[in-house]
Amino acid sequence: MSGSGGEISSLDPKRQIILRYARHAFMSEGYAGARIEPIAREAGVSTATLYALFAGKSELFSAVIDDAAEQFSRQMARVRACDGDARKQLTGFAEAYADFMGDGFVRSVFRLVMAERPRFEETARRFFEKGRSEFGFTLIGVLKDHLERGGLKNIDKPSWAAGELMGMIEHAVFFVPLVTGDEVKATRTHAQVVAHAIETFMARYGA
Repeated sequence: MSGSGGEISSLDPKRQIILRYARHAFMSEGYAGARIEPIAREAGVSTATLYALFAGKSELFSAVIDDAAEQFSRQMARVRACDGDARKQLTGFAEAYADFMGDGFVRSVFRLVMAERPRFEETARRFFEKGRSEFGFTLIGVLKDHLERGGLKNIDKPSWAAGELMGMIEHAVFFVPLVTGDEVKATRTHAQVVAHAIETFMARYGA
């Protein structure tokens, strides 16, 4: 990802600082309300420096969303690295997924992307496909592995089974707070949601 100034590393310190403050501005003020000058001032750079890295507000917004997607994808690393039987590995996935979907910042990103989708269709599509591939493909791979190893059974379509497990988690920790604006407090902890989801899933598919 580079701005109008040529090939610029995505890890450039100034770029990362700008993205951090821009993220806060977009989350708190929305796309229309966020302004370049205050973002540059908060980041401790000149507007000229900001425009050298990002051609304009739309490019900055797209970079913020892409950067958030990259951060989310890194949360799956520990799930892919986790070893053990089916219950242990699925529990590790479920815990990471619950933490991700239950994060207030993640909901803010989803709200912002949905609100700005007509204006940033490509950015929104990239964001959602990144999340789906990182979480969905990771879980499908785990299910296929344990089917071959004999730890799971009766899964005709791993993609459907993956959707079932993810759905049990995301409804409680993501969709209810997303729809209610975080006003309805959860009656179960993430740990309780995960435990129930794993018990239900293993009762159906466990070997």
